[in-house]
Amino acid sequence: MQTMEIDQIETFLAVATFDGFHRAAEALRISQPAVSARIKALEQSLGATLFARSRGGLTLSDAGRTLRPYAEQLLRTASLARQAVHELRPGSEGPLQIAAALSICVYFLPDVLKHFQRAHPNVIINIRSGHSKEVLEMVMGGEAEIGLARSLQHPEVETLSLGDDPLLLVAHPKQEPKNVRRARLEEVANWPLIFFDRGSSDWTLTHSLFRRAGLVANVALEVDTIETAKRMVERGLGVAFLPRIAVGREIQRGKLATVRILDAEPLRRSLDLIHPRHRALRAEARAFLAVVREAVNEASAFAGNSLRGSRRRSK
Repeated sequence: MQTMEIDQIETFLAVATFDGFHRAAEALRISQPAVSARIKALEQSLGATLFARSRGGLTLSDAGRTLRPYAEQLLRTASLARQAVHELRPGSEGPLQIAAALSICVYFLPDVLKHFQRAHPNVIINIRSGHSKEVLEMVMGGEAEIGLARSLQHPEVETLSLGDDPLLLVAHPKQEPKNVRRARLEEVANWPLIFFDRGSSDWTLTHSLFRRAGLVANVALEVDTIETAKRMVERGLGVAFLPRIAVGREIQRGKLATVRILDAEPLRRSLDLIHPRHRALRAEARAFLAVVREAVNEASAFAGNSLRGSRRRSK
């Protein structure tokens, strides 16, 4: 009986996550034959087939579905082991490198950094921004120790989901569509819509909402950033699907109102923190993580109060 190896477990999770050997090979930056060899060796060590091919593509077998939660736990345990050993060594110098999505840099990080630097005034922090994919690449490439983005999963990183950050449909409370707080998607498609950051995951998710329903959105404006889109809505130029993290305060103050779509699922997103499984976090990074957790809890409570207040005003 052969032994299981960490890289085999990691490869198994990559294939399961990306639904195929080719995409898993691209994600792990190894050849497809290497992926096949690792999966074959893992199956031999377990005496079971982990994947099955069907008309719909590659799926997990019963053995594969049983293995998956244990595989995820094994990688988490390996990461904790590296962390424990790392803590025995003297702390390394250098600034704390953080990569973050632009919306998180603008609407979330300033308060987090304010609290963090009060407690750790001697820690230097470098922040780089980009799309979620770019954040992932910076973390995996060693350019950042921690990444903050929305809805990120990859077998080479540990993902800590900090909470929900859905896209909310927001409108000016006193402009067209007047006093509408509930609407069907077909109605919304005819309103003047403001889209932001063409090609981003938020842009794609919003367009897909209409496309899946066979509708063509009435795109009145396309702008570069969330903040620009928000300002346009505040001036009554249209409505927009914007991250809750960006509009919570405006909703609470009555500057923006939310519209609930009656016949479509909410556009769900999560606020995620990622770090490499193969590199232990320094004490500074762990302290930063603790501050982030605290800030997310506060923001979630604030957002909940904001949305409840908005619903009360709309009755």
